[in-house]
Amino acid sequence: MKSVNPYLMFNGNAEEAFTFYQSVFGGDLQLIRFGDMGEAENLPAEAKNLVAHVALPLNGVEQILMGSDCPPGQTVDISTRPNFTVCLELSDPDEARRLFDALAVGGTIDMQLAKTEWTELFGMMTDRFSIPWMFDFGGQ
Repeated sequence: MKSVNPYLMFNGNAEEAFTFYQSVFGGDLQLIRFGDMGEAENLPAEAKNLVAHVALPLNGVEQILMGSDCPPGQTVDISTRPNFTVCLELSDPDEARRLFDALAVGGTIDMQLAKTEWTELFGMMTDRFSIPWMFDFGGQ
């Protein structure tokens, strides 16, 4: 397996979320709107600006964070914790702290980034978009 790429679904704020993730991780967004796709003329005007697909290559690794808004007329229930977590395996403790702190702004820290019995640094948090994250730095 070459990589695992998390795919995140949003209720109309995918662009806002991915712009935020881009500010944390860097990289270039690749974004397609529902209005840019075939048969867009059949969509309601408010649906044409929704994100059909967005990809953000994460700097220095082969993984790509991907997502979209729900298709027009559909929603995803984000009132409960999603059934996935984005796990970041990190090679630098300073990067682990920087990313953890940046993603935690406006979110909830579930487990503070700290040494555990199984790894040098581990932490869990849920960002302001209700996406759960794990951070793991195993040492040199």
